[in-house]
Amino acid sequence: MAGHSKWANIKRQKARVDAVKGKVFARISREIIVAARSGVPDPAGNFQLRTAIEKAKAADIPNENIERAIAKGAGLAGGGSELEAIRYEGYGVGGVAILIEALTDNRNRTAADLREAFSKNGGNLGETGCVGWMFDQKGVCTVGGPIDEEQLFEASLEGEAESYDLISIDEDTEGAEVFTNVANLEKLAEVLKQQNLTVLQSENRWIPSNTVEIETPEKAKLLLKLMDALEDLEDVQSVTANFEMTDELMSLSMV
Repeated sequence: MAGHSKWANIKRQKARVDAVKGKVFARISREIIVAARSGVPDPAGNFQLRTAIEKAKAADIPNENIERAIAKGAGLAGGGSELEAIRYEGYGVGGVAILIEALTDNRNRTAADLREAFSKNGGNLGETGCVGWMFDQKGVCTVGGPIDEEQLFEASLEGEAESYDLISIDEDTEGAEVFTNVANLEKLAEVLKQQNLTVLQSENRWIPSNTVEIETPEKAKLLLKLMDALEDLEDVQSVTANFEMTDELMSLSMV
């Protein structure tokens, strides 16, 4: 799965200070609302809701906020029910393919905001399907270290994983990402936990089937600026792209 999570790795390495704590809270709260709406509003019987709640707790979102979001999704409180999940597609500089997943109560506003972010940063918002064929959706479990690779390999086999990659969670923590088909994600997460591995997060992620190498500081800076602009939009839940660049170029482009 080489190159599958370049933007995820870049975000880890960038280690941006979240001056946007409130924005993170809002993003995860929307995930909880939609998860509670799409299944039973009980995490014990709703894997999507359970993983959203785990993400919320990891981000230090207060329990009352979590409970309020669940109530909204279940229709027990106002708001939330009008949220709609939409996928947008576009191109960045150098022909980089970009997928955006959004939760919105106003399609026109979201599309306008995305179009502006693309146009200001050397890209363009495309039609549905223009780049989606370049990505496959996979279930991904992120495991925190220290990693015993033999233990990870055996647990991955038992959990019917397709592959895994060893990664750096941050400067001081090693880890791994374990991949499976979307339908098997819940089983894989449970098996990894049963084998005493620390599952930090379980999520569905878009994986590019091919990548574009970014080789100049100018293109790298413009592309990273676009990715940041897209991720900072209120309605955007996730942004995935199919580019690669060296760590050195990435560091230069973030100055």
